[in-house]
Amino acid sequence: MIARILTLAGGLAGAASLSQFPEFTQQYTQRLAGAVDELSRVVEDFDASARAEGLTRPEALSAMTGTPFVERRRIDMTRTLQRHAELRADLAALRGAGPFTRAYQMSHLDDSVIAKRAVEDFRPALPLTFEGITFAGVGLVLGALAMSLITNLVGMLLWPFRRRATTQ
Repeated sequence: MIARILTLAGGLAGAASLSQFPEFTQQYTQRLAGAVDELSRVVEDFDASARAEGLTRPEALSAMTGTPFVERRRIDMTRTLQRHAELRADLAALRGAGPFTRAYQMSHLDDSVIAKRAVEDFRPALPLTFEGITFAGVGLVLGALAMSLITNLVGMLLWPFRRRATTQ
């Protein structure tokens, strides 16, 4: 009886947790889009400055030498350009994915700064969309299976220590 209750509790916990995935990925994608927009402004400004001097982006980066400050800015700008390219690729992959295929795009939900901020502002909600209910169902099954497995393993580990019923 206790094992069934624990299995049900695990299933409900799994359902509640996994049902939030579609909403979290939507909020992550919104934050990601905001980050890409802001970095795009920085990149466009840098490219405009380079064009004004008759330089390509790589030439402009190479020209940033002479003082420790300017070289540090070159390193910072190189990192910004790389981050912009990575986040744009992540955003394109997530925007092209539907709510179910985002589960396969988990590698594009890996920016720790964006994820942390999305988690900070995330508020669980009752999933009334088809994908939310589907994820809840999958979570229910996975949670129930996990708890069933755990209770069975614990039962097997405790089996040698059980009192044996005496027959009279």
